Amino acid sequence: MSKKDFYEILGVGKNASAEEIKKAYRKKAIEFHPDKNPGNKEAEENFKLAAEAYEVLSDPEKKARYDQYGHAAFDGAGGFGGGHHMNMDDIFSQFGDIFGGAFGGSFGGGFGGGGSRRMKGSNLRIKVKLTLEEVVNGVEKKVKVKRKIQAPGVRYKTCPTCNGAGQVLKVTNTILGRMQTATTCHVCGGSGQTIESKPNGADAYGMIMEDETVSIKIPAGVADGMQLKVSGKGNDAPGNGIPGDLIVVIEETEHEWLKRDGENLHYDLYISFAEAALGVSKELDTVNGKVRIKLEEGIQSGKILRLKGKGIPSLNSYGNGDLLVHVNVWTPKTLSKEQRQFFEKALTDENFIPHPEKSEKSFFEKVKDMFS
Repeated sequence: MSKKDFYEILGVGKNASAEEIKKAYRKKAIEFHPDKNPGNKEAEENFKLAAEAYEVLSDPEKKARYDQYGHAAFDGAGGFGGGHHMNMDDIFSQFGDIFGGAFGGSFGGGFGGGGSRRMKGSNLRIKVKLTLEEVVNGVEKKVKVKRKIQAPGVRYKTCPTCNGAGQVLKVTNTILGRMQTATTCHVCGGSGQTIESKPNGADAYGMIMEDETVSIKIPAGVADGMQLKVSGKGNDAPGNGIPGDLIVVIEETEHEWLKRDGENLHYDLYISFAEAALGVSKELDTVNGKVRIKLEEGIQSGKILRLKGKGIPSLNSYGNGDLLVHVNVWTPKTLSKEQRQFFEKALTDENFIPHPEKSEKSFFEKVKDMFS
């Protein structure tokens, strides 16, 4: 089932500003908030969809990836992207920026633990190197990650300063009257909990470092520099907080004989004078096995043969790119006496004098066709 467009979910256009996106999300969140629609599963689903859309469109980097690749930029890695992988705690962790203290500590209290804002652990970032074969076919990588987790045996208690709310209320007198504002508790940092006891070796937040092997499913068609997200595999947060994410940066290693250009691959094929004149069948090594092609008699150097669908898969599932084979006639650097005599005679042989046909395209026309 296809996923609904994020811009359509929020009711904004692709050129909407950050402020317009924020306002649209606020409006949708209020409309479909579970407190206003108790027991309404459709409203709850729309509430989650709006949060998913906002998580992506409010982040310039994620928005750019979404505009280029659509939902495929975040799919295929067991939790890449946000959205439907978010739970209510993830969603309400956004509300500090969107709603501030406008709703006091009650808005979302049914999910946030007494109105407290569940803290999120910090994200971790790693690079994963992929060969061209792995890019074309997709791959599952197992990587060792050093991440912070809550120490076994650590105990937390309700923060005495905010009584577990994660916020403290402050009343000030203004010319408009008494104003009440809510600010994050400076003692617990908004988690609503402080440490009661912790084992030896744990830090001030009750955390220890641990190595964990994380399995990452990387979809076919990713590109160098692309970032994927594995939800919940960053650092843990103290108390009842939620883990951060593991950001996976793709690093593509250079192939020995294939060059990538977007979703297309380029292959330089060198043939001799004799092969060009007589025609020849050639077997090429590609990322998906061997391919045999036939070169016709009299093929010209610079000719480009396009093998449909033998390139890089599209992340948007629109098929594959092509393999472009560039034919290069190899000129020998030294000649034997007999060979030299043959080519000296060929200098005046009418059959060896270039007579390009009008149908023969120039180098620049071939390049233009290649990128059209």
